[in-house]
Amino acid sequence: MKSEGDGGSQGGEMNDKGVISIRIYVADQSDTLRKIAQKFHINLSDLISLNYRIQGPDRPLTGSPVYLPLAASEGRAYSGPGCSHVTPAPVSEGSWIPTSSLEEMSQTEYDVLIVGTGPGGGAVLWRLCEQWRNNGKKIGIVEAGNLLLPTHARNIETMGYKRWLDLAYNSPRFKIPVSGTAFRQLIAVGGRSLVWSGVSPRMYLTPEQWPVPGWEMDMYYNIAEQAMNVTTGYTEGSPMNQLLLNQLRNGPYPAAVNEPLAVDLEPTRYGEIHSNVFFSSISFLAEALYRKPYDLAVLARAVQVVTEQGRVAGVHVMTQDKRSYVLKAKTVVLSASTFGTPRILLHSGIRGNAIGHYLTNHSAAVGTAKFNRKDYPYVLGPIGLLIPETEKVPYQVVVEGPIGYQFYHDKQIPFQEEMDLFIAGFGTVQPRYENKITLDPCRRDEYGMPELRIHFDYNEAERAILGQAAEEVKRVSSVIGARLVSLELREPIAGDHEAGTCRMGDDPDTSATDRYGQIHGVPGLYVADNSIFPVMGAANPTLAMVALAIRTADYIIRQLK
Repeated sequence: MKSEGDGGSQGGEMNDKGVISIRIYVADQSDTLRKIAQKFHINLSDLISLNYRIQGPDRPLTGSPVYLPLAASEGRAYSGPGCSHVTPAPVSEGSWIPTSSLEEMSQTEYDVLIVGTGPGGGAVLWRLCEQWRNNGKKIGIVEAGNLLLPTHARNIETMGYKRWLDLAYNSPRFKIPVSGTAFRQLIAVGGRSLVWSGVSPRMYLTPEQWPVPGWEMDMYYNIAEQAMNVTTGYTEGSPMNQLLLNQLRNGPYPAAVNEPLAVDLEPTRYGEIHSNVFFSSISFLAEALYRKPYDLAVLARAVQVVTEQGRVAGVHVMTQDKRSYVLKAKTVVLSASTFGTPRILLHSGIRGNAIGHYLTNHSAAVGTAKFNRKDYPYVLGPIGLLIPETEKVPYQVVVEGPIGYQFYHDKQIPFQEEMDLFIAGFGTVQPRYENKITLDPCRRDEYGMPELRIHFDYNEAERAILGQAAEEVKRVSSVIGARLVSLELREPIAGDHEAGTCRMGDDPDTSATDRYGQIHGVPGLYVADNSIFPVMGAANPTLAMVALAIRTADYIIRQLK
């Protein structure tokens, strides 16, 4: 390797598997990354990605080594992501995923820019990278939070049940209250999927409630279930689970099933790693990274959508120290949550009668029941059962446990004479226009965005459904022979399943987006998170949201051919 500043380069080549090698170029006097990119016909963002330790594209580099793609260092034009195989971007020091600065990202015009790294944004990113791996499309994603956990919390060996519970429900670092309400957000790479339950049933929906045909939803459910490793196998074969399932089915609940969970049960074989059992959006980010390079900025708060001549042109984003950048993009996907997405839209002046309205959530009757361990003299195994919603039953019931031992790492479990079960009924709440979020005209956050005001109420019909769900929890505990010791009624203002504030539909007067998630009247601007649901039913929403996000990504791919 030449160490003099003479513009020399160190050889490298394409290996027999087609992976791109790099050469080391020693910068001439007055060279910068920008000038080197022009000299060798390289996309500046690709050069910055290879040389992530160099601070800024215009910094003088005389005598410094600079990494170049092999073709570029030989004077040939470099096609970047369009090559047949992709060398993964280098991982920043102390980080488990490559990140970019907003300054770097502001130099690129993206084909697609995604706001938010939760399951919706992660699913869009994964699908785009999977389908676009061999072309030159540019993809960026920004996240308001930081790199908090590299996997679902339950995959971490030190994460016992109580510690996970504190993170999932009690930690102010993980769950941030929204405008003084019982609603909470998790702002971090991966979003709420870092601590979610993993329960992934399909929603019960009727055609008049849902603008996507049933056959198409089934197709995207299949894709989402495969991508998230959804299975009923986690509890299959568990002695106590099978016993309780039989009691339910032979009694008044013939529709009871093993609870579908997003868990990877494949063993590690032939060097293929399967260590992340419980799914989180980090898996989407990782799968995308191995398919195609993308730019990820963390601690990057999206504050406004930028439009030009009626169509989307990018996103105004701010750093933690309040530096402001505009990231240019042909297509923008907002996946910033049921509260974050309409907040950005409203602050951007995007007009729509339904934006921010039709806020909905689940009500919940949450019970704890005890059973005598001595009545079950064999290995218990995990318990996860679901009694699904139907046309005549506007709630679902889940049975999970033993509490503390359904998911655990400790192999030395002490014998307990009594153990607990979690039995909960989740009720439906109809979307209503008057349930909404608005922007506070007087209060702003540190980024200059108006704070949220949340207007949410429930009617007598929804209270009645919650009462029915509570009675069902009592009945289920009786059928399985467990003694109910507590029952808490949680009305819809609490919980983690909020949805509906950018609902999809065909009528711009009653919906924010069309049936593909594109904001009415703003070409290129899409939504992919819980806010898109026109109705939600009683089922956990994550699987349906991921299915819709993948469908939106496929639509974007067709539009950007």
